[in-house]
Amino acid sequence: PKKNMSLQRHKYRSEHWVVIKGTADIQRGDEKLLLDENKSTYIPKGVKHRLGNPGDIPLEIIEVQYGESVGEDDIERF
Repeated sequence: PKKNMSLQRHKYRSEHWVVIKGTADIQRGDEKLLLDENKSTYIPKGVKHRLGNPGDIPLEIIEVQYGESVGEDDIERF
Protein backbone atom coordinates (compact mmCIF):
# COMPACT_ATOMS: atom_id res chain seq x y z
CA PRO A 1 0.00 0.00 0.00
CA LYS A 2 1.03 3.59 -0.85
CA LYS A 3 4.12 2.42 -2.80
CA ASN A 4 5.31 2.49 -6.45
CA MET A 5 7.66 0.38 -8.53
CA SER A 6 10.51 2.07 -10.37
CA LEU A 7 9.90 3.54 -13.83
CA GLN A 8 11.18 0.94 -16.29
CA ARG A 9 10.96 -0.50 -19.78
CA HIS A 10 11.73 -3.77 -21.52
CA LYS A 11 13.42 -4.22 -24.88
CA TYR A 12 12.41 -7.84 -25.50
CA ARG A 13 9.06 -8.39 -23.80
CA SER A 14 5.57 -7.02 -23.40
CA GLU A 15 3.39 -7.43 -20.33
CA HIS A 16 -0.31 -7.84 -19.57
CA TRP A 17 -1.51 -6.85 -16.10
CA VAL A 18 -4.86 -7.90 -14.59
CA VAL A 19 -5.95 -6.39 -11.28
CA ILE A 20 -7.23 -9.10 -8.92
CA LYS A 21 -7.57 -7.05 -5.72
CA GLY A 22 -7.21 -3.35 -4.92
CA THR A 23 -6.57 -0.42 -7.24
CA ALA A 24 -3.57 -0.08 -9.56
CA ASP A 25 -2.09 3.31 -10.44
CA ILE A 26 -0.33 2.76 -13.78
CA GLN A 27 1.93 4.96 -15.86
CA ARG A 28 2.17 3.64 -19.45
CA GLY A 29 4.20 5.97 -21.61
CA ASP A 30 2.52 9.39 -21.27
CA GLU A 31 -0.76 7.83 -20.09
CA LYS A 32 -1.92 7.58 -16.48
CA LEU A 33 -4.43 4.81 -15.67
CA LEU A 34 -6.30 3.92 -12.50
CA LEU A 35 -7.57 0.33 -12.69
CA ASP A 36 -9.90 -1.41 -10.25
CA GLU A 37 -10.49 -5.12 -9.75
CA ASN A 38 -11.15 -7.16 -12.91
CA LYS A 39 -9.63 -4.49 -15.19
CA SER A 40 -6.50 -4.99 -17.27
CA THR A 41 -3.91 -3.23 -19.38
CA TYR A 42 -1.26 -4.09 -21.95
CA ILE A 43 2.30 -2.74 -21.75
CA PRO A 44 4.01 -2.99 -25.18
CA LYS A 45 7.74 -3.69 -25.27
CA GLY A 46 9.83 -0.52 -25.33
CA VAL A 47 7.25 1.59 -23.44
CA LYS A 48 8.25 3.14 -20.10
CA HIS A 49 5.89 2.02 -17.35
CA ARG A 50 5.36 2.01 -13.60
CA LEU A 51 2.93 0.23 -11.29
CA GLY A 52 1.75 1.73 -8.03
CA ASN A 53 -0.71 1.05 -5.24
CA PRO A 54 -2.46 4.24 -4.09
CA GLY A 55 -4.75 2.34 -1.71
CA ASP A 56 -4.63 1.14 1.85
CA ILE A 57 -4.96 -2.58 1.03
CA PRO A 58 -2.42 -4.81 -0.73
CA LEU A 59 -2.61 -4.73 -4.53
CA GLU A 60 -2.81 -8.13 -6.22
CA ILE A 61 -2.24 -8.47 -9.96
CA ILE A 62 -1.53 -11.19 -12.45
CA GLU A 63 1.32 -10.33 -14.80
CA VAL A 64 1.77 -12.21 -18.06
CA GLN A 65 5.09 -11.62 -19.83
CA TYR A 66 5.57 -12.39 -23.52
CA GLY A 67 8.71 -12.02 -25.63
CA GLU A 68 12.19 -13.21 -26.50
CA SER A 69 13.49 -12.65 -22.96
CA VAL A 70 11.58 -12.50 -19.68
CA GLY A 71 14.65 -12.40 -17.43
CA GLU A 72 15.81 -9.68 -15.08
CA ASP A 73 18.44 -8.66 -17.67
CA ASP A 74 15.63 -7.13 -19.76
CA ILE A 75 14.79 -4.41 -17.22
CA GLU A 76 16.00 -0.87 -17.88
CA ARG A 77 15.27 1.34 -14.85
CA PHE A 78 14.97 5.12 -14.87
